[in-house]
Amino acid sequence: MFGKWKKVEEQEVKIELPEESYALLKWKENDLPCIAMLNSALKKFTHKEIFAWHLTVTIEFEELIDNGMPSIEEREIVDPFGDKLENEIKAGGNALFLIRETWNGTRCLVWRVYDPGIANQHLEYLANNFQYPRQFNWHMSHDPEWGKAKWYFEQLET
Repeated sequence: MFGKWKKVEEQEVKIELPEESYALLKWKENDLPCIAMLNSALKKFTHKEIFAWHLTVTIEFEELIDNGMPSIEEREIVDPFGDKLENEIKAGGNALFLIRETWNGTRCLVWRVYDPGIANQHLEYLANNFQYPRQFNWHMSHDPEWGKAKWYFEQLET
């Protein structure tokens, strides 16, 4: 208490978000195919620490065809919901889209998030007000080193 107090001011940082660029990834997990679209532009994104939260939204398909994949009719129901989520989660530059995976009766949508409270509040609103065509859940964890995204980027090299 004898020292001088300094007022610390927040600095506003402006960054240019990378234009999304997609790479198709395919692999097998538990003998079932997984098909994914990765935003490969994020591999070289230099401000990763700003988007330190890893958000995964998992949507459960109802109508499946072979190998746990959704029917065309099911995709026509789920895809617009996924597009809506993407626009809402990314609103105001709060998130960067990372990947969309389809595997074993599910669709996982993954973002890197700046403010987790904004994204979580929005998802809670959708869930609490039944604003979804299929059951979904989400998980968000602090991942400032982007460790959860690393595996996807490594697949671009193979």
